[in-house]
Amino acid sequence: MRVALVLILLATAYRLVPTMDLSFANFSPLMAIAFCGAVYFRQRWMWLVPFAALFVSDLYINHFYAREFGYSWPVSGFIARNACFLAAILLGAWVARRKSWLWLLNGSLIGALLFYFVTNTQSWLADPFYAKSLAGWWQAMTVGHPEFPPTIYFFRNTLFGDLLFTGFFAGVMEWVAQRKGEPSLLDSEEETDETEAAEPAEEKAKAD
Repeated sequence: MRVALVLILLATAYRLVPTMDLSFANFSPLMAIAFCGAVYFRQRWMWLVPFAALFVSDLYINHFYAREFGYSWPVSGFIARNACFLAAILLGAWVARRKSWLWLLNGSLIGALLFYFVTNTQSWLADPFYAKSLAGWWQAMTVGHPEFPPTIYFFRNTLFGDLLFTGFFAGVMEWVAQRKGEPSLLDSEEETDETEAAEPAEEKAKAD
């Protein structure tokens, strides 16, 4: 648990990097941690930690955008992001029951796509800059505001960030489990049952 908490604290600090360089915008580990937290954490209260990290970092980032660009996120933006994080946790809980590296990858991809569509659609609905038409929605999904990098660029960062940090988080947790002599946290139930069944057979063979 200590390793997981350290990862979350580092992820919260890392989320502030785009305030120094906008090219890193949306290249964030928090969505991956919300997803992986539900996959790996057995204590469900730990699932709430990414929400706290999101809230604290959002306060600073919103202040930064208001100060530097005169742009503040509406309340609906906070709601949309938190809804995406909740969806990531539900996805992680679903993947935890399947215990598969393939589903870990699929869940990460689904989470990135969901965040992209939900947050940009929310921006299109709430921001008077966008025409409330299909063309306006497409602009919100691809180009966005001219003073910011294109929103499709943010999606690229979201996708790469979610995949990279999901792999990193899962890799660290698996490495810690291996160091402790514990089985992989993503082993399927069938593999676990086979291992448990094989152990008595090996002990019997040694006794003979």
